[in-house]
Amino acid sequence: MPTPDASAPLTPPLPYTPAYPIRTERLELRPIRADDDFEAIYAYRSLPEVCRYLYTGPYEENELRADLATKATRTTLRAGGDFLNLAVVVQKTGQLIGDVSFALTRAEHRQGGIGYIFHPDHSGHGYATEASRALLKLGFEDLHLHRIQAELDGRNAASARLLERLGMRREGHLRENEFLDGEWADEVIYAMLAREWRERQGTLAE
Repeated sequence: MPTPDASAPLTPPLPYTPAYPIRTERLELRPIRADDDFEAIYAYRSLPEVCRYLYTGPYEENELRADLATKATRTTLRAGGDFLNLAVVVQKTGQLIGDVSFALTRAEHRQGGIGYIFHPDHSGHGYATEASRALLKLGFEDLHLHRIQAELDGRNAASARLLERLGMRREGHLRENEFLDGEWADEVIYAMLAREWRERQGTLAE
């Protein structure tokens, strides 16, 4: 695939629907199935420790069913502000272990964002890193984005380490920017530029 010129007036090729499932070495990323995936997603989205640093959850059953009904429709990007919400499945076992999101935040400025939530029983295997890397690839190589970022609670050290493994750079630290769990919390911003992604792929290929 030709490398986009960062100075060229490219825009994302919209509407854009990935060729599902998106396959990595060990995983498949596919659209969420509201009914079929409910039990697997509820198993971790209902856990306080998983939702500790999130704006939503722990979910009650009816709340999650409504949320998944919406997320199941988010399979195509048509304009800035649109999302992809995808289930993450282990190829070898077919087990759903988490879900990820990709946001086309501002199409005219070629900006995107990523997010991820995984069942803690599957931590330590690099699954979240592998799935998130697939989202970066989608954004930079398929959509020709210039910049992709992720925001996290400043207390979420595990998520920060994941983003650093991806090669994302810590750009901002907003003090007491969020009110979560009855207290003010900091927000941290990580990001990567298209040229940094290309440089990193060259380094990893050596």
